Amino acid sequence: MSRRRKITRAGGVCLALCGALLLVRGVAPPIAAGIGSSHAVFDRQERLLRLSLTADDKYRLRLELEAMAPALVDATLLHEDRGFYRHPGVNPVALGRAFYLTYVSGGRRVGGSTITMQLARILWRLDSRTLGGKLVQVARALELELLYSKRDILTAYLNLAPYGGNIEGAGAASLIYFGKEASRLSVAEALTLAVIPQSPSRRAPASSQTLAGARRRLFTRYLAFHPDCELEVQALAVATHKPGELPFLAPHFVDAAIRRAPERPTLFTTLDLELQQSLERHVRAYVARQRAFGIDNAAALLVDWRDMSIVAEVGSAAFFDAAIQGQVSGTTAKRSPGSALKPFIYALAIDQGLIHPLSVLKDTAKSFGGYDPENFDSDFAGPLYARDALIKSRNVPAVALATKLASPSLYGLLRQAGIAGLKDEAHYGLSLVLGSAEVTMRELAGLYAMLANGGELRPLVVEPGSALPVGVRLLSPEAAFAALDMLRSNPRPQQVFASDWTRDRLAVAWKTGTSHGFRDAWSVGVFGPYVLAVWLGRFDGQGRPAFVGARAAAPLFFEIVDSVRAERAEVARVSPPRPRGLARVEVCADSGDLAGPHCRRKVQTWFLPGKSPIRVCQVHREVLVDVRSGLRACAPSAFTRPEVFEFWPSDLLALFAKAGVPRRLPPQDAPGCSIVARATHGMPPEITSPEEGVDYSLRSRAVGEDTVPLTAVTDADVRSVFWFVDEALVGSATRGEPLFWTPKPGSFTVRVVDDQGRSDAKSVKVVVVR
Repeated sequence: MSRRRKITRAGGVCLALCGALLLVRGVAPPIAAGIGSSHAVFDRQERLLRLSLTADDKYRLRLELEAMAPALVDATLLHEDRGFYRHPGVNPVALGRAFYLTYVSGGRRVGGSTITMQLARILWRLDSRTLGGKLVQVARALELELLYSKRDILTAYLNLAPYGGNIEGAGAASLIYFGKEASRLSVAEALTLAVIPQSPSRRAPASSQTLAGARRRLFTRYLAFHPDCELEVQALAVATHKPGELPFLAPHFVDAAIRRAPERPTLFTTLDLELQQSLERHVRAYVARQRAFGIDNAAALLVDWRDMSIVAEVGSAAFFDAAIQGQVSGTTAKRSPGSALKPFIYALAIDQGLIHPLSVLKDTAKSFGGYDPENFDSDFAGPLYARDALIKSRNVPAVALATKLASPSLYGLLRQAGIAGLKDEAHYGLSLVLGSAEVTMRELAGLYAMLANGGELRPLVVEPGSALPVGVRLLSPEAAFAALDMLRSNPRPQQVFASDWTRDRLAVAWKTGTSHGFRDAWSVGVFGPYVLAVWLGRFDGQGRPAFVGARAAAPLFFEIVDSVRAERAEVARVSPPRPRGLARVEVCADSGDLAGPHCRRKVQTWFLPGKSPIRVCQVHREVLVDVRSGLRACAPSAFTRPEVFEFWPSDLLALFAKAGVPRRLPPQDAPGCSIVARATHGMPPEITSPEEGVDYSLRSRAVGEDTVPLTAVTDADVRSVFWFVDEALVGSATRGEPLFWTPKPGSFTVRVVDDQGRSDAKSVKVVVVR
């Protein structure tokens, strides 16, 4: 009975000790906690882009044991500590032998250290050449064995062992000396690394005279334990590299990848090194050619819209050029996009049923609550398709559409897209249409990718193998496709022929942008499976006349497009799919509305059933003409015949006349025709001045002298208009001409009536300022 109690008590003590050991190991911090790691960044084909230095200027890459070749682990144990898994951290026999040879017989100094002891010396920076230092090393080794598993100790050693110069750890040594990951080492390469830590200064491959002999001796022992190894002695010599030969590729992309995941020492990315180097060559060469014109910096970004992976990213023309602040990345810096945001106004307008691609918009002088946009060429184009207004980047049609957008507005779309740093919508006003809100190139490329992905915005991806990111729907698939198709009609710079004249042409849906003050020149677009964004400018914000999107950024954009197409055959075979809900309809070529019975020219356009406007053409109207007088007849008779006339509004008629393209106006009405009947047909006048919601200010000393112009757009059959203020007649004016009103302070209703009896009215407030 007494014997049984003793056994039970001993068992309890043993269990308690085991539990305490497990508890201690559970709360112990990682062995190498606080020791920094380098970052190894690879492209999508696992080619090294960069191995970074740590804060203490070491190449030291933290790896798990599974990430190291088995041959490296076996060779290291064989060379350094064959009894590693059998001793408690200290090998008494080896220590005794070392003590005798070093201090008793007076022979050469022998260490006798186990891997655990060597790790202790590295971690606590011990001087183990003295007897006192050796005793501390032994104590620390026993401490490590108590707190950590053999696996943890071996992993830490292989991550911290010296491999020559400022290279620590097998992970960094493998990349530097052999240009490959530690998991892919051959037996010869593993043997080479295994012998270095014992004498790193003499056996480092770059300057070694003793490496070959040590490796050969280890190989002999290795064969004894691995008889199936087919390596020959002659194959032991392997080609090695120096730290100075490490690559430094895609610097802006790599910097961003490291900032994104600073805790991860090894990063595999989506970058395609061939495409990256191609973009870099084009950017450098283009900037060199254009330097004489004031262009000294550029950035470019290539994204595969199918999985949203960044495949190439050039942040500046020269990373190490301080004169252009080359280490700033043009892909992540906030810049004004200029007109590069306009496609999203048109896409929203299509989605909200305001237009279809061939709706006719007016590019005429117009004021929007005191905001008077002008075009880049300081002229107006008159009537033009929405498609052409977009690709020609006309400002007035874009602003006019933006004022009609419901929810979301352009600002709302940018907010939903997660554009960072947006101010309140009131801060931008209508200038947002022209790019007053700053975006990054990555954000802008994401928006264009959204069009290719059927209106679904997805985040950019920099790591391969990631699940397809969950998106946010900003547009219907139909509106996104239609907007992208409009951009495909944009001809290349200097192109004087129609794109469909060429065989095997590559469809490129693209848009340019020029910021206010000529600070930024953009070209962004979709071709094949890619979104490409190009920017030219200066990071100091200095404007230059050369920074015009169509003239500066577009040529570089198409150089890259053509280069990628030549290198990747798949480009011509990929395009965004057409949504099922999109239809083709026939519209009048002149008005863009559904073709009426008198439309002679008809064209087809994309149409969103249930959304797109269904107005019937009102430009072509049949009029009864009295053959005797040539006047418009009141009713049919034996002396009348029907004729078709084009009824254009007065502001467009003025532009036609200015361009030397007069239109045939409908005839005047015959005397006696009822104005009541005429007032029910045609387009009523539209007051353009004064503007609704605008307070007009009078100088106190000029009351009775300051005037407000009264203007209106009228139908083509109008010859004169009559102006009223609070039912009092102010006067009349010829179609298209202003009438000047001398107001007094107060609130008024201004009304215009054309000579056909149609009218419009607006409220206006006049205030006195001192």
